[in-house]
Amino acid sequence: MRWLILTSSTGTGHDMRAESIRQWSRLVYGDTVEVRVVQVLESTHWLYKFGVGFYNCIQRYAPRFHHVYYNYLEVAAMHRHGRKILGRDLFTRLIQEWRPDRVISVHDQTNHGFLELARAALPDVKLRTVTYCTELSSGYGFSRHWTNPRVDGFIGATAEVCAAARAVGTPDDRVLLGGLLLRPAFFAPETEIEAATGAMARALKLDRAVFTLLLSTGSVGANNHLALLRQLADSGRKLQVIVLCSKNTAVRARVETFAAAHPALVIRTLGHTEEMPALTRLASAIVARPGTGATSEAILLGTPVIHNGIGGVMPQEMITVKYCREHGCSLFGSSPREIVGHVIRLMEEPAFADTLRANLRAARPPTHPEQIVRWIHDRT
Repeated sequence: MRWLILTSSTGTGHDMRAESIRQWSRLVYGDTVEVRVVQVLESTHWLYKFGVGFYNCIQRYAPRFHHVYYNYLEVAAMHRHGRKILGRDLFTRLIQEWRPDRVISVHDQTNHGFLELARAALPDVKLRTVTYCTELSSGYGFSRHWTNPRVDGFIGATAEVCAAARAVGTPDDRVLLGGLLLRPAFFAPETEIEAATGAMARALKLDRAVFTLLLSTGSVGANNHLALLRQLADSGRKLQVIVLCSKNTAVRARVETFAAAHPALVIRTLGHTEEMPALTRLASAIVARPGTGATSEAILLGTPVIHNGIGGVMPQEMITVKYCREHGCSLFGSSPREIVGHVIRLMEEPAFADTLRANLRAARPPTHPEQIVRWIHDRT
């Protein structure tokens, strides 16, 4: 069986979900399922590739401006119909040459026209189309392009998202509450995660008895690391900070220069890493943009998360904040001072931190990624 996953590198979460499906399918079905991941927007037409880059530029430098871009995309509906998709011949050729049995969309802009083109390209194949929606809630910020009642299966991370699919006419038997789709390492036995966490602490020469803050970043490098580090240094609190820099070597160099000038603040920098389960467990708290990726990881492993709203919050991030507020499982800061204020409260009020951890566990959907890949496999 062949599965083709349609994604795009707008932010981090879509590609991460695509890779998670790949890894889980290999774990469950071995070589009997062949998975291919395609960044379909970037590879179909230069205009779409430009749009992806523009999206990521907004995320890095002007999150508030994304409200304009988001609402334009909602109205423009550039990928709503197959006949309007630029470069559709390239995509059709891909489908005809690779002949997938499943086409799985993990991006809001690939749930309509691209699936329509896939069906038309293989009229002789019993092709099944499936959407996995990465969002945690509905409302403003939940793209109308996520839901397509003509798909053969819709998998939502939460009950709220599944309800949105049913609201547009998706039959009940085509909707699955799939829960948080993360890589298998996040679902490893507790003993394995704890062993990896201990090894990470030793490798970074960190004391697990000391409050440890993880400053996260996505693959596109959106961060406010230096502003937060200055505020932390000014607070005079004793803590350890792990700074994720992804592939941004310039930011990493500036952070390391700052660390050398502020030896009282224990700072460790990391580039791209696959050790996120260990880092998430090692952290006493995480500061991250309100994306579904880092938030889902925090929910699954029970690590308090402070959502970074510096520069504004994008529409897609607003529904993540909404979900967490409804479940009382995160904090939010719109400035370095406010974020560090939350850090200090978590340090000084252990009972408050324990409440957040309990609420994170309660917010976790009672499902497992193995159910997702089995449901995709068994679509008839």
